[in-house]
Amino acid sequence: MNKPVAFIIEDNEDLAALFSEVLESADYETEIIYDGQTAMSRLAQSTPDVIILDMHLPHIDGRKILDYVRAEPRLAETRVVVATADPGSAAGRPTVQANTVLIKPIRPQQLRHLVSRLRPSEEA
Repeated sequence: MNKPVAFIIEDNEDLAALFSEVLESADYETEIIYDGQTAMSRLAQSTPDVIILDMHLPHIDGRKILDYVRAEPRLAETRVVVATADPGSAAGRPTVQANTVLIKPIRPQQLRHLVSRLRPSEEA
């Protein structure tokens, strides 16, 4: 069985590394993407199981990426976790479109708990 894939779309290198470490410990294959333009390119080519998405990214912001993911039928089953330091940026549409919203700073145990809930079922 292939490992589930997680895209970490986050421009803060330390936080992206933390997300990656926690997801890899839960047996995800991870890819870190540091800007919105690269994220859109990768999403056009791949179908991750989970996306950790920052709302404030260089080049293309997280809202546009979230809109794209939710409008693309191929990504309909992709779970999206919005991670933002700005509660106002998570209000409204992102809250409705995301599976979960995390407000930074995020504790590692919060992320571990979330990852356990996002894990695809073995039956799928």
